[in-house]
Formats: sequence, C-alpha cells, structure tokens
Amino acid sequence: MPISLSQQDARKLVLLSQQLPASKQTGNATDATLSAIQHLGYIQIDTISAVQRAHHHTLWNRNPRYQTTHLDKLVAEKQVFEYWSHAAAYLPMQDYRFSLPRKQAIANGEQGHWYTPDKHLMKSVRKRIETEGPLMAKDFEHTGEKLGEWRSKPAKKALECLYMQGDLMISSRQNFHKVYDLSERVLPKDVNTTPPTQEEYARFLIVSYLRANGLGQAPEIAYLRKNTKPLISKTLKDMAANNELLQINVGGNHYYALAESLELLNKPLARSKLAILSPFDNLLIQRKRMQMLFDFDYLIECYVPEEKRQYGYFSLPILWDGKLQARMDCKVDRKSSHLHIQHLALDASLKKVDAFSHALYKQLPAFMLFNHCTQLSLHKSTPQNLPPMPINLTGI
Repeated sequence: MPISLSQQDARKLVLLSQQLPASKQTGNATDATLSAIQHLGYIQIDTISAVQRAHHHTLWNRNPRYQTTHLDKLVAEKQVFEYWSHAAAYLPMQDYRFSLPRKQAIANGEQGHWYTPDKHLMKSVRKRIETEGPLMAKDFEHTGEKLGEWRSKPAKKALECLYMQGDLMISSRQNFHKVYDLSERVLPKDVNTTPPTQEEYARFLIVSYLRANGLGQAPEIAYLRKNTKPLISKTLKDMAANNELLQINVGGNHYYALAESLELLNKPLARSKLAILSPFDNLLIQRKRMQMLFDFDYLIECYVPEEKRQYGYFSLPILWDGKLQARMDCKVDRKSSHLHIQHLALDASLKKVDAFSHALYKQLPAFMLFNHCTQLSLHKSTPQNLPPMPINLTGI
C-alpha cells in the first residue's frame, strides 16, 4: 500500500534530500563541493551572468565555503567532467559510464543534437587536436581569403558534434571558453568505460534522482532524456514490486522513494534559515514539480519581453520556512561592486513578513560577498512597506 505524506512532510523530504538549506560542514571545502556534485548527480551550467553563474550559485547554496575555483580544480583533478544530463552540466567522474548511452545514440544517428554532423570536417578537427593537443573553437579561426573549412562556425559545430558523441571532452575552460581534447587523454586511467545495460542505466537514473530529490515520478526522472520514459516507468514498477522502492501518495499525486530517504524525516529542517536560489538550481529546474509540491508557480522572465515581465529579468527564488515564498530580481554591477535588487516580491501567501525580512537581511551580506559586492540597493519591493533594511548592509 502507498504511504501517505502530508505536503509539509513531502517538502521537508525534498529539501533535506536536496541539502537545502546548507548545514554546517567540516573538512576540506573543495571536498565538500565534490560531495555536493556527487550527491546531486549534476550541476547545470548556464551562461547568464546577472549574478554569479548558475553552476557556482547552486554549489554555494550547498557549500557556504564554496569558491569559484573549485570546479576548475575538480576538472583538472579528473573528479568531475562536463557533459549533458538534461542540459549542459558538470557530472561526477564516478558516473562517467552512464553518459555513454547518449553518446552512443548520437554517434550512431539514433539521436540528434543541435548540429548536422559534417563527417569530413569532424575528422579534420579531430586530427588537428590529436596532433596539436587541446584546442578551443577560436583556434580554428583563420583570417584572410583562405577561410575554407576552418571558418569558426563550421569548426565549432564539428567540435560540438565530436564532444556530444564522446570523441572529445572538455579538458578545461579559459574565460568560460571550452578547451577540447581527446577523451582518452582526459579520462583517468581507472575510470569505468563499460557501457551500462538498459536495466543498469534505468536503475542508475532512478536511484540517482530519488537520492537527490527525495521522491519522484517517471516523467520527472526521464525529464529531457530522450526515449527513456517507457524504460524508466517499467523499471520503477519492477523495483516497487520487488520492495526496492516505496510508493508515496502526496495529496493524490503518486511518487516513488527510496526507503532510506524517509529516514530524513526524523531530522530537523532549518526553517529559519533563508536561501537565495538560482533559477537553474536542481531543486527548481522542473517547474511543474515545484507547482505540485510547493505551490510555487515560477517562470524565469529573461526570455519574456520586458513589457510583459511581472517580477524582472532574472528573479531568484527565495526559500524560507520550508517554502518557496518570494523572488528577488538581481543584477550585479561588477565595475562598482554593487548589488542591485531591482524588485523584491513576496508571495501573497507569506504572512510572517517581519521574520522573513529579518532572515533575508541576515543572509544578504553572505550573498553580497559571494558576488564580490560591497554595496547594495533595493529599488522596488512588493509589498512596499517591508521592514527597513539595516544600514550596515550597504557597507560591508
């Protein structure tokens, strides 16, 4: 029989599984970053830089000691690598073999990606990297009349095709630009490169998702993973029938969970601690799920015409008291080290405004430090009559 959980307990299970808000940590800070990546399974990479980029922001919320140099260090140490989960991401190297099904499907034409493969150009690009060593897209730019096959755009497409089918990997980044090298030169010697069976792959996706998210449904586990939903649905049913998974009911919606995950409900949730989240945080990336579990209807509005935006270009969801209850549209002026809060909008359901404001003002200095800011301005709030911001926030 399914186990029934209240919405409050379901939210608690999800947040503790997501390691939010962050708990106190000991030991090496870089190791804590690696541990977070391994637990979550992936960290989405994004290019928007209104505040610190999403991959840094997401990790900072799990590891308050996080430094933006950690990812480069972990890539150099071959502890993590770049590839795709549902989107471009940093992945634990220990899970490398589970990136192979997508790579093989792209290599044999079963699955497409962005670009149509140009086999001749791909062969030439690969040969040059094999001979010269790691290269960036700009290394294939030529000036003058003899552009030929080395024009930037075609070469970039060839690099990405080789990367997506597994011939190349990202060995490092320089000013956020990818540096490509042969996969065999990037992979550690002891990494498992055996392709998983279909059942192994489905079980990996299921267990990884449920460990990091507390509970889940087949469409959530298969999110943006082409052709996996039927296999995942069948494997979920098989695992539940074998008592490897629990079936959970939350307000009439049916989920699956690992038995050990429910033990988290015995732990306290730091409800008074506030977290300012990235729009691409692992917790939030599936908007329909957030609406079902947290009653939080979120849309990132950077893709919405300015005149139609309700909250702002890059509003950051705010977690407090076990709920998602506000949004804060932010932009960093890096020249003046100034954090501009363009619009702080509290949801109508948030009743403890004073307590929320106190928690937010307590967290803002750390958020400013993370974004290398020494000044702060709040330009607009909804509602307008929020408790005044302490003076010392503007001069840390």
